[in-house]
Amino acid sequence: MRFIYIILISALAGWLAGKIMKGGGFGTLINIILGIVGGAVGNWLFAALGIHIGSGLIGYLITGVIGAIVILFVAGLFKK
Repeated sequence: MRFIYIILISALAGWLAGKIMKGGGFGTLINIILGIVGGAVGNWLFAALGIHIGSGLIGYLITGVIGAIVILFVAGLFKK
């Protein structure tokens, strides 16, 4: 059940990141998929930098959104 919870939060994070990036996105479905990947990237990035956002829904959502923004930014570089 925890896995489904993480996937749903990551999907929401990808959708939010697509809205934040405005034009940097690839469409809703791809943004959601990138959000799922971005959740993992966000966790890795914050762990590497020694930053702890917090736990729970808000912490996971913030981590996922920031990770998805990083993924969307990098993917946008290759899109051009």
